Amino acid sequence: MRRSPARCSKATTGVEPLDGPEHAEGRAGVSVPDERFYWRVEQAATGVPLVYTYVLDPATGAYREGDVFTGVVKVSAPCPVEFDLGQI
Repeated sequence: MRRSPARCSKATTGVEPLDGPEHAEGRAGVSVPDERFYWRVEQAATGVPLVYTYVLDPATGAYREGDVFTGVVKVSAPCPVEFDLGQI
């Protein structure tokens, strides 16, 4: 399973993009992924989309489960977002 880190802009996170020759995204002015968060999206047998959220626990270095969404996804981290899975 491929995990895609969350991406948010500097405007929503206040985090400056990385800079330097080893950080092409930073040179392009794009903020780097926030690897403290990831979402897993699945489709249930009934056809309903499910979104599972996970947060990196700094004490253990492991991801812990967050919320599970089936209708409207509304979160404040890693950046504020709200959308209706039924409209996608």
